[in-house]
Amino acid sequence: MSSILIKNAELLDPSEELDMDGHLAVRDGLIVYVGADLEEAAAQAGPDAVVVDARGRMATAGLIDMHVHLREPGNEAVETIASGAMAAVAGGFSSVACMPNTDPPVDDEAAVIFQQREAHRAGLANVFPVGAITAGRKGEELAEMTQMAKAGAVAFSDDGDAVPNAGLLRRALSYAKMAGKPVLEHCEDNSLKGEGVMDEGFMSTMLGLKGIPDECEEVIVARDVAMSRLTGGHIHIQHVSTANSVEIIRMAKREGSRVTAEVTPHHLTLTCEAVKDYDPVFKVNPPLRAERDIKALRRGLRDGTIDAIASDHAPHLEEAKELEFAQAPSGMIGLETTLGVVSTTLIHENGFTWAEIIPLLTSKPSDILGLGRGRLKVGLPGDITVIDPDLEWTVDAETFHSKSRNCPFNGWSLRGRAVMTVVGGKVMFDLEGKFGPCQALR
Repeated sequence: MSSILIKNAELLDPSEELDMDGHLAVRDGLIVYVGADLEEAAAQAGPDAVVVDARGRMATAGLIDMHVHLREPGNEAVETIASGAMAAVAGGFSSVACMPNTDPPVDDEAAVIFQQREAHRAGLANVFPVGAITAGRKGEELAEMTQMAKAGAVAFSDDGDAVPNAGLLRRALSYAKMAGKPVLEHCEDNSLKGEGVMDEGFMSTMLGLKGIPDECEEVIVARDVAMSRLTGGHIHIQHVSTANSVEIIRMAKREGSRVTAEVTPHHLTLTCEAVKDYDPVFKVNPPLRAERDIKALRRGLRDGTIDAIASDHAPHLEEAKELEFAQAPSGMIGLETTLGVVSTTLIHENGFTWAEIIPLLTSKPSDILGLGRGRLKVGLPGDITVIDPDLEWTVDAETFHSKSRNCPFNGWSLRGRAVMTVVGGKVMFDLEGKFGPCQALR
């Protein structure tokens, strides 16, 4: 296998208490050196190594997005595993976990194996399937959870819908616990949501659009926390969006419940005011909320209540997103903008540090999903992301590697970008085109 030497980088991995100028070597797919001795790093990499001078840049463990939608099987015109993996490495992500709400859903061993095979065929990012909780995602009976776990599913979710009743969720958590996997919950009560399409409040009234109250999310979060406490199973709350949800999760953690949570870049940066022009690109589930919610989400990141940042990359056909707001599908793409948006809005504009942010994109999602990566540590998979923290760039969705263009940040000026993504010791993306299949991705 190929080897690579990344020299003169700022090596950053708070999970390993690592923040230093130094060098990395990867050989035969594994990290073989992390430290300050360039001669030793070069020796470990070997004489045929690809040498990358990362002076002025930061090298971290490969970024991990634990919540993406790759649409295959069934909606390959929207996104495929290959195109999604292309978008991932272009955004700095060496690994992604793909949700099971495909057509048909990923609810058995064969479907898990299919996604793994397609990911291997694409040969770009690591793609980890998430199996459905219920058969057909219908919310009626459990899917083949044990078999999917044996086949390689890293978690279970009916993403797009919450498990409809507490009894079924209790059984799901019990089976997932036996398999050593988390349950990832989309927290919306459909009986409260009804035909709502945006955050319920002043703005929805002014626009004449049906609203979704905060409690639509919060009642499911509270129920799920209770079921985790009852079973001892690991519940992970997806795309948290309200201040009260953050507080429920915070209290659950204080009580010792096995609860983790994620937040998206769009819920950290955009409010329901973005909907004022009825542009469906801003339609998403859960909906964009109020400024107070954004502040609470950011506090949750700071104090450890929220464990991960995930894109919830949700591609749609252009013609689907051109329907009237109420009829258009929900979802935004984010694999190629997540790092830039987080760097710009949280680090450069709101005082977060890279040391606070990097674990939310590496070691913590890895730990939640049990991936055994996400750290700059000898012996772990050679997945590396090289970041230019001050690179200024403008989002142009037309140049994206994703098949879809429903990007809420199109036209934004951002600061900070991944310039190289290494997966298993191979350069899979290089913004400057010196190494790896940068141009071949298009």
